[in-house]
Amino acid sequence: MDFLYLLLCAHVVIFSKAECHMKHKLLKIISVIFGVVIVDQIIKGWLIHQVMHTVPAFISYSAVPVPPQGAILFQAFDFSWLSLYIHFLWNTGTAFSLFRALGHALPIVLIILTGAIIGFLLYYLFKRAHKYECIPLALIVGGAIGNLIDRVRFGAVVDYLHVSIFGWDKFPTFNFADMCVVIGCGLYLISYVIYTKKQKRELTSKEK
Repeated sequence: MDFLYLLLCAHVVIFSKAECHMKHKLLKIISVIFGVVIVDQIIKGWLIHQVMHTVPAFISYSAVPVPPQGAILFQAFDFSWLSLYIHFLWNTGTAFSLFRALGHALPIVLIILTGAIIGFLLYYLFKRAHKYECIPLALIVGGAIGNLIDRVRFGAVVDYLHVSIFGWDKFPTFNFADMCVVIGCGLYLISYVIYTKKQKRELTSKEK
Protein backbone atom coordinates (compact mmCIF):
# COMPACT_ATOMS: atom_id res chain seq x y z
CA MET A 1 0.00 0.00 0.00
CA ASP A 2 2.81 2.37 0.89
CA PHE A 3 4.43 1.72 -2.47
CA LEU A 4 1.17 2.36 -4.33
CA TYR A 5 0.61 5.53 -2.32
CA LEU A 6 4.11 6.81 -3.15
CA LEU A 7 3.61 5.92 -6.79
CA LEU A 8 0.32 7.84 -6.86
CA CYS A 9 1.93 10.87 -5.19
CA ALA A 10 4.80 10.82 -7.69
CA HIS A 11 2.33 10.69 -10.57
CA VAL A 12 0.39 13.66 -9.15
CA VAL A 13 3.58 15.70 -8.68
CA ILE A 14 4.83 14.97 -12.19
CA PHE A 15 1.43 15.75 -13.71
CA SER A 16 1.17 18.99 -11.69
CA LYS A 17 4.62 20.11 -12.84
CA ALA A 18 3.78 19.32 -16.46
CA GLU A 19 0.47 21.18 -16.18
CA CYS A 20 2.19 24.17 -14.54
CA HIS A 21 4.81 24.19 -17.29
CA MET A 22 2.09 24.10 -19.96
CA LYS A 23 0.17 26.97 -18.34
CA HIS A 24 3.36 29.03 -18.13
CA LYS A 25 4.07 28.32 -21.80
CA LEU A 26 0.54 29.32 -22.85
CA LEU A 27 0.65 32.49 -20.75
CA LYS A 28 3.98 33.49 -22.28
CA ILE A 29 2.77 32.90 -25.84
CA ILE A 30 -0.55 34.71 -25.35
CA SER A 31 1.13 37.66 -23.58
CA VAL A 32 3.60 38.20 -26.42
CA ILE A 33 0.95 37.90 -29.15
CA PHE A 34 -1.51 40.25 -27.43
CA GLY A 35 1.28 42.67 -26.54
CA VAL A 36 2.42 42.94 -30.17
CA VAL A 37 -1.13 43.32 -31.51
CA ILE A 38 -2.13 45.96 -28.94
CA VAL A 39 0.99 48.10 -29.43
CA ASP A 40 0.69 47.79 -33.22
CA GLN A 41 -2.97 48.81 -33.30
CA ILE A 42 -2.48 51.69 -30.85
CA ILE A 43 0.27 53.19 -33.04
CA LYS A 44 -1.75 52.75 -36.23
CA GLY A 45 -4.89 54.12 -34.57
CA TRP A 46 -2.98 57.20 -33.44
CA LEU A 47 -1.62 57.79 -36.96
CA ILE A 48 -5.05 57.39 -38.54
CA HIS A 49 -6.40 59.86 -35.98
CA GLN A 50 -3.71 62.34 -37.01
CA VAL A 51 -4.94 62.40 -40.61
CA MET A 52 -8.69 61.81 -40.09
CA HIS A 53 -9.29 63.19 -36.55
CA THR A 54 -11.22 59.98 -35.90
CA VAL A 55 -10.54 56.23 -35.91
CA PRO A 56 -13.21 54.36 -37.91
CA ALA A 57 -13.77 50.69 -37.17
CA PHE A 58 -14.07 49.77 -40.85
CA ILE A 59 -13.43 51.93 -43.89
CA SER A 60 -11.82 51.49 -47.31
CA TYR A 61 -8.25 52.74 -47.36
CA SER A 62 -9.07 54.71 -50.52
CA ALA A 63 -11.51 56.86 -48.49
CA VAL A 64 -8.88 57.96 -45.97
CA PRO A 65 -7.53 61.45 -46.81
CA VAL A 66 -3.84 60.68 -46.26
CA PRO A 67 -0.95 63.08 -46.95
CA PRO A 68 0.73 62.92 -50.36
CA GLN A 69 2.56 59.66 -51.02
CA GLY A 70 5.87 59.79 -49.17
CA ALA A 71 5.02 62.91 -47.17
CA ILE A 72 6.78 63.02 -43.79
CA LEU A 73 4.55 63.57 -40.77
CA PHE A 74 7.56 64.18 -38.53
CA GLN A 75 11.14 63.08 -37.94
CA ALA A 76 11.49 60.67 -35.01
CA PHE A 77 15.25 61.05 -34.64
CA ASP A 78 18.30 62.03 -36.67
CA PHE A 79 21.81 60.84 -35.89
CA SER A 80 24.88 61.45 -37.99
CA TRP A 81 24.30 58.33 -40.09
CA LEU A 82 20.79 57.12 -39.17
CA SER A 83 17.44 58.89 -39.48
CA LEU A 84 13.93 57.63 -38.78
CA TYR A 85 10.92 59.35 -40.33
CA ILE A 86 7.22 58.82 -39.68
CA HIS A 87 5.22 58.61 -42.92
CA PHE A 88 1.64 57.53 -43.53
CA LEU A 89 1.38 55.06 -46.39
CA TRP A 90 -1.02 52.32 -47.43
CA ASN A 91 0.42 48.93 -48.38
CA THR A 92 -2.13 47.17 -50.58
CA GLY A 93 0.07 44.11 -50.97
CA THR A 94 0.88 44.82 -54.61
CA ALA A 95 4.55 45.74 -54.23
CA PHE A 96 6.58 44.88 -57.35
CA SER A 97 3.20 44.15 -59.05
CA LEU A 98 2.94 40.79 -57.28
CA PHE A 99 -0.40 39.02 -57.85
CA ARG A 100 -1.58 41.91 -60.06
CA ALA A 101 -3.68 39.47 -62.11
CA LEU A 102 -5.93 38.91 -59.07
CA GLY A 103 -7.25 42.46 -59.33
CA HIS A 104 -9.96 43.32 -56.78
CA ALA A 105 -9.81 39.79 -55.36
CA LEU A 106 -6.30 40.42 -54.03
CA PRO A 107 -7.34 41.70 -50.53
CA ILE A 108 -9.59 38.67 -49.98
CA VAL A 109 -6.88 36.27 -51.15
CA LEU A 110 -4.31 37.91 -48.84
CA ILE A 111 -6.71 37.77 -45.88
CA ILE A 112 -7.45 34.07 -46.45
CA LEU A 113 -3.78 33.21 -47.02
CA THR A 114 -2.59 35.17 -43.97
CA GLY A 115 -5.36 33.70 -41.82
CA ALA A 116 -4.38 30.15 -42.86
CA ILE A 117 -0.71 30.77 -42.02
CA ILE A 118 -1.64 32.28 -38.65
CA GLY A 119 -3.89 29.31 -37.89
CA PHE A 120 -1.11 26.83 -38.68
CA LEU A 121 1.43 28.73 -36.56
CA LEU A 122 -0.99 28.95 -33.63
CA TYR A 123 -1.66 25.21 -33.80
CA TYR A 124 2.05 24.50 -33.87
CA LEU A 125 2.75 26.96 -31.03
CA PHE A 126 0.17 25.51 -28.65
CA LYS A 127 0.58 21.84 -29.56
CA ARG A 128 4.09 21.07 -30.77
CA ALA A 129 6.50 23.98 -30.34
CA HIS A 130 9.71 23.54 -28.40
CA LYS A 131 10.54 26.00 -25.65
CA TYR A 132 13.06 27.90 -27.81
CA GLU A 133 10.44 28.41 -30.53
CA CYS A 134 7.74 30.03 -28.37
CA ILE A 135 8.86 33.68 -28.23
CA PRO A 136 10.07 33.95 -31.86
CA LEU A 137 6.91 32.35 -33.28
CA ALA A 138 4.68 34.41 -30.95
CA LEU A 139 6.33 37.59 -32.30
CA ILE A 140 5.71 36.43 -35.87
CA VAL A 141 2.07 35.53 -35.15
CA GLY A 142 1.46 38.83 -33.32
CA GLY A 143 2.86 40.83 -36.22
CA ALA A 144 0.88 38.84 -38.76
CA ILE A 145 -2.35 39.34 -36.78
CA GLY A 146 -1.67 43.08 -36.49
CA ASN A 147 -1.38 43.44 -40.27
CA LEU A 148 -4.32 41.07 -40.86
CA ILE A 149 -6.53 43.33 -38.73
CA ASP A 150 -5.61 46.22 -41.05
CA ARG A 151 -6.52 44.24 -44.15
CA VAL A 152 -9.89 43.28 -42.69
CA ARG A 153 -10.65 46.84 -41.52
CA PHE A 154 -9.27 48.86 -44.45
CA GLY A 155 -8.31 46.51 -47.29
CA ALA A 156 -4.67 47.58 -46.88
CA VAL A 157 -1.96 47.81 -44.21
CA VAL A 158 -0.82 51.03 -42.54
CA ASP A 159 2.94 51.54 -42.95
CA TYR A 160 4.71 54.47 -41.30
CA LEU A 161 8.39 53.84 -40.43
CA HIS A 162 10.96 54.99 -42.97
CA VAL A 163 14.71 54.69 -42.39
CA SER A 164 17.59 56.57 -43.95
CA ILE A 165 21.11 55.18 -43.45
CA PHE A 166 24.07 57.34 -44.53
CA GLY A 167 21.63 59.35 -46.65
CA TRP A 168 20.33 56.27 -48.50
CA ASP A 169 16.55 56.20 -48.06
CA LYS A 170 15.38 53.58 -50.54
CA PHE A 171 14.34 51.12 -47.83
CA PRO A 172 10.65 50.07 -47.96
CA THR A 173 8.39 51.79 -45.44
CA PHE A 174 7.32 49.36 -42.71
CA ASN A 175 5.49 49.22 -39.38
CA PHE A 176 5.81 47.79 -35.87
CA ALA A 177 4.12 44.53 -36.88
CA ASP A 178 6.65 44.06 -39.69
CA MET A 179 9.46 44.65 -37.19
CA CYS A 180 8.10 41.94 -34.91
CA VAL A 181 7.86 39.46 -37.80
CA VAL A 182 11.46 40.16 -38.88
CA ILE A 183 12.78 40.08 -35.29
CA GLY A 184 10.84 36.86 -34.69
CA CYS A 185 12.38 35.24 -37.78
CA GLY A 186 15.86 36.34 -36.71
CA LEU A 187 15.38 35.07 -33.15
CA TYR A 188 14.02 31.79 -34.46
CA LEU A 189 17.10 31.18 -36.62
CA ILE A 190 19.48 32.09 -33.79
CA SER A 191 17.55 29.96 -31.28
CA TYR A 192 17.46 27.03 -33.70
CA VAL A 193 21.23 27.15 -34.24
CA ILE A 194 21.85 27.30 -30.47
CA TYR A 195 19.37 24.46 -29.84
CA THR A 196 20.86 22.16 -32.49
CA LYS A 197 24.41 22.79 -31.25
CA LYS A 198 23.29 22.01 -27.70
CA GLN A 199 21.63 18.78 -28.89
CA LYS A 200 24.80 17.75 -30.71
CA ARG A 201 26.94 18.41 -27.63
CA GLU A 202 24.60 16.36 -25.44
CA LEU A 203 24.58 13.52 -27.97
CA THR A 204 28.37 13.57 -28.17
CA SER A 205 28.73 13.52 -24.36
CA LYS A 206 26.37 10.53 -24.13
CA GLU A 207 28.34 8.60 -26.74
CA LYS A 208 31.53 9.13 -24.75
